[in-house]
Amino acid sequence: MPIYEYKCKQCGYVFEEFQKVGDTGENLKCPSCGSPKPEKMFSAFASCGGDTASYSSSGGSSCGSGGFG
Repeated sequence: MPIYEYKCKQCGYVFEEFQKVGDTGENLKCPSCGSPKPEKMFSAFASCGGDTASYSSSGGSSCGSGGFG
């Protein structure tokens, strides 16, 4: 299951949630203040493979220095 990031519209708290692909998050509540319907955030991701390194939004490699070769 993928992990999605949400941000509470009320208090600004950012949290992650495991969800099925295609789940809208309509029934989620902020774990900090209990406000309903947090906003789904766009999250960058990293992947490994090939000859080039892939980086997350923080600028670091999440796959180590090797690769598959």
